[in-house]
Amino acid sequence: MESVRVDRWLVAVRVYKTRSDATDACAGGKVRVNDRPVKPASVLRVGDQVVARVGDRERVLEVVRLIEKRVGAALAAECFVD
Repeated sequence: MESVRVDRWLVAVRVYKTRSDATDACAGGKVRVNDRPVKPASVLRVGDQVVARVGDRERVLEVVRLIEKRVGAALAAECFVD
């Protein structure tokens, strides 16, 4: 897999609880990839930097591995560097 949708990856690595939450965050300007605001269908690749605002907290993540399906917390933690 070379790329994945931003909203799917954010749900898969448990940044947001549901895909609709991730989609709303992207559409609302709360998610940036490589310092650019993104749409939910924007493409994410290994090495990208994702900045996501979750509640009142901002998370800065570097993509290490691409996944599309939600996995356990231990596996999700291996997909990014926080």
